[in-house]
Amino acid sequence: MIKKVLLLLVLPLISQAQRIGTNVDRIVAKIDNYYILRSEVETILQRSKEQSQEINKCQALESLAVQKLLVAKAEIDSVIVEPDVVENQLDARMGEMIRIYGSEKNIVEQFNKSLETLKSEVRQQVSEQLTAQQMQQTITEGMSVTPAEVKIFFDNIPKDSLPTIPTEVKVAQLVRLAKLTKAQKSELVARLEDLRLRVEKGEKFEKLAEEYSEDQGSRTYGGDLGWAKRGQMVPEFEAAAMRLEPNQMSEVVESSFGFHLIQLIEIRGQEYHARHILLRPEYNRLDMTQPTQFLDSLRNFIQTDSIKFEDAVRLHSEDDNTKYTGGIIQDPTSGSDRMALDLSMEPNLYFTVDTMKIGSVTKPLAYRSADGKTGMRLLYLVNKYEPHKINMKDDYEKIKQFALINKQNVEIDKWFREAIAEVYIKIDPEYEVCKLFEY
Repeated sequence: MIKKVLLLLVLPLISQAQRIGTNVDRIVAKIDNYYILRSEVETILQRSKEQSQEINKCQALESLAVQKLLVAKAEIDSVIVEPDVVENQLDARMGEMIRIYGSEKNIVEQFNKSLETLKSEVRQQVSEQLTAQQMQQTITEGMSVTPAEVKIFFDNIPKDSLPTIPTEVKVAQLVRLAKLTKAQKSELVARLEDLRLRVEKGEKFEKLAEEYSEDQGSRTYGGDLGWAKRGQMVPEFEAAAMRLEPNQMSEVVESSFGFHLIQLIEIRGQEYHARHILLRPEYNRLDMTQPTQFLDSLRNFIQTDSIKFEDAVRLHSEDDNTKYTGGIIQDPTSGSDRMALDLSMEPNLYFTVDTMKIGSVTKPLAYRSADGKTGMRLLYLVNKYEPHKINMKDDYEKIKQFALINKQNVEIDKWFREAIAEVYIKIDPEYEVCKLFEY
């Protein structure tokens, strides 16, 4: 059963007990020092129903138990997820909640809890989920499949069970970001200069970072970024930090992340330990006139064949993730350059691409990057793939991925057999019928 429930590890943002604002709940399983609540099982069942996945309460419980077991073993094996990774994912989750509910005020009213309380609860879920994923990656690290293994895997699938691949599209984008005005830049620099002066007058850098920094991953730790090797940080940050003496502060530094005030803590060889205060522009206040006009003009050149879209991307796009791949947008879950044309796609992207013809280029459209930057973009429909039965010719990369997952699951199965003996497991009588982790 393990192989099946591993697919259910993505937990909901908030459990049903949290949603209705009640403490009426109980523990139904204990995996070492980690607990599973009845409400968590019910939430998994509800989410699976919403996603048209038929699972029962035993499968829901086991999917949670698998995660807790992975987290418990990660603790034993010292497999950790860095705090800034957790905070970045938390920010993304909270941003999604704001998109769903409309505002922070609506979220507070819906859940009958303060935003900080909700963030604390979601932070724990995110931390456990990321730790479980990290542990799985550790177990299967370095695994790959050969072409022969891919063929054997495909040949072993009953021909009447071959899945149908839905409509897919290959889409490219060309992004231009909105720029700060001189007034907006001066405002941010002035705020950091004021904080710099306050430190010089005796206030603690760490306290000011906790209060003012907009780097959610480090502000909890007084802006502490931990040890970094050369090349790990963006060049502007690293160059400024490496010029400092211990306890010395930098001037205001601008990077792609925003504006920094940096304080060096310690340096050893090719590594340095620094803290910072980060201020970001209010991206929703930026003027879109310049990027819109630029893309309008560039679109005319593309449509008259004066320049190919991929060449225009290479020369002019400001999205580093797609700039060197011809603008191709990858599926966020599989990494494939083909995305399913359905509602799993980003809504604005889906409703635009759904009406496009192959080879067409949109007018400039509003754009927001994963890290919050705003601008405009052109979309180009490279190709569209009609629904078809999966086959080796058209879908080799997909089949290869399925074959690899199958091979990894065999290894994880083996790992579970050994790991179960090393942790304490207790199941509530209501769920004893589930026979967790039995082979």
